[in-house]
Amino acid sequence: MTDDRTKYLPDTLSKIISIIFHPLLMSVYGILIIFSAPTPIGYLPVTVKRILFLIILVNNVILPLSLMPYFRYRNIITSWDIEDRKERIIPLLATSFFYSVTAYITIKFHIPPFIKAFILSAAFLAICVTIISFWWKISIHSAGAGALTSLVIILSVKMVTPLTWFLLPVILASGLVLTSRLWLNSHNPKEVWFGLLLGFLGSALFLLFF
Repeated sequence: MTDDRTKYLPDTLSKIISIIFHPLLMSVYGILIIFSAPTPIGYLPVTVKRILFLIILVNNVILPLSLMPYFRYRNIITSWDIEDRKERIIPLLATSFFYSVTAYITIKFHIPPFIKAFILSAAFLAICVTIISFWWKISIHSAGAGALTSLVIILSVKMVTPLTWFLLPVILASGLVLTSRLWLNSHNPKEVWFGLLLGFLGSALFLLFF
């Protein structure tokens, strides 16, 4: 009994990590980091923070997830994990649409440019992984981890504020995400590392130059 538990424990932990750091949740984690970090952006009015958080939560998480039962019912996807590359395309197209709507809505808000850049980078990355998925199974989990790491580093640099206690957990989480995807055989090393690089550089492109 003990041997069975020991055998399946890494699988269980890897699945839990994959759920906690699901790609759809990364934009929520990102905006929470921006709001809670000790930078001038963190002093936005509470009302503005709530509105932005709700827009991201609804458009970037709830709406894409709400379509999953329909995709499953119509056999567009054959499993909730969507391990098959071709089955990812329609859910990713829907997700890219919702992320683009979020960017369109918030770009007109009177908010710091850094937040706008973060939201635009999320939409950009969603579109990128969608296009890549037509030909190749890139790790979307890794792309989200890379984007989150890039966010903390660039936020620290641009705001001239040390964010060590934000950066260390994000790096640790990224390592756990990459390890879990490899352990579950969901991706090979090339797919995982390329996803991390795409997320990091794609996010940096907007956060540095917007």
